[in-house]
Amino acid sequence: MTKIAAEPLAVLRARTSYKWQTYPADVLPLFVAEMDYPLAGPVQQAIIDRVLASDTGYIAGPRPVAEAFAGFAGRTWSWAVDPEDVRTTTDVSVAIVECLRQAVPMDSTVVITPPVYPPFFELPLEADAAVVEVPLLSDGGNWALDLAGIEQAFALGADAMLLCNPHNPLGLVHSVETLRALADLSAKYGVTVISDEIHAPLTYEPGAFTPYLTVSQNARGYGICVSAASKGWNIAGTKCAVMVAQSDRTRLMLSSMPEEVSARTSILGLHAAAAAYTDGGPWLASVLESLAANRRLLGELLAEHLPGVRYRLPAASYLAWLDFRALGWGDDPAATALEQARVALESGLRFGPQGAGYVRLNFACSPEVLTEAVERLAAVAGRAGQRATLG
Repeated sequence: MTKIAAEPLAVLRARTSYKWQTYPADVLPLFVAEMDYPLAGPVQQAIIDRVLASDTGYIAGPRPVAEAFAGFAGRTWSWAVDPEDVRTTTDVSVAIVECLRQAVPMDSTVVITPPVYPPFFELPLEADAAVVEVPLLSDGGNWALDLAGIEQAFALGADAMLLCNPHNPLGLVHSVETLRALADLSAKYGVTVISDEIHAPLTYEPGAFTPYLTVSQNARGYGICVSAASKGWNIAGTKCAVMVAQSDRTRLMLSSMPEEVSARTSILGLHAAAAAYTDGGPWLASVLESLAANRRLLGELLAEHLPGVRYRLPAASYLAWLDFRALGWGDDPAATALEQARVALESGLRFGPQGAGYVRLNFACSPEVLTEAVERLAAVAGRAGQRATLG
């Protein structure tokens, strides 16, 4: 499989997206989850076809993307999805909020597992719920859900849990055994689990990712999957996400949502996502080749230039969770990286208190940009080391 090449910086800086408009041109932006690759041809063409047809009105329903997602899920994960069980909305964050509004009463509690995707701290608040944090367990290298802590939170009255599967920012792919144990707990305590699976198409090893709803009847009974083509095919701005329910209980939640939840889906996003799921497989495979090379390159660069930074290869996604604590850059090394190296990284503090001393780095870029970014960071570390020696 041929690797796909990232766009040149001159081309990228002409983009109007958040990644390329937030910082001055001397900053290398490796923070927000946008990729630097050109769009998949079928996705481009799907959007162009709708525009040429002046077909930019309201969606007539989820059918095109529902059928496409069901086909992709079956081919990729052997997950049997009935298109009738699929609903759409604008994006995964909105999907989570709307699912919570159906699943939990006001003044309820929702479990999250930091360090985790920053909006997870805020989305339950939109649904008039409070957040209960059950941090991941870590032995210094590996991470896992704290099932005992989650059970305690469920027993104390939590009404729902947001599962990040794969887990952002770690690129952690939860095991079948872990997911099944979580599903058993959710059924035991009557807790709805909303599984955010947006990074699932970006799993490196075939068969490594397991959709939550496939692990058991308990998972299907109390779980809802929310996902989108936005991360895998870099089309977040087209605004289309899917919600999947596979039990009478959860189907009722989706069907009880206001009609506007679905109506706000972009018709361009609907067709872009359908094209991605149906015809975007070869492009995705090429991107994964490039990302796999970059995740290895990042490890080599860090070992050579910043050996004090700890890095564990992510099993999914193009996001690296880097431990800068040995460098002495404080709780927010991203601030030093931006100010002194002119490299924009995501602050680990945004992912919870467990992120102190960490950064998240987006390696969905060219090898040249990735190399320059690490070399810039190393230069700052080298200057700091010289000052410490002289002092």
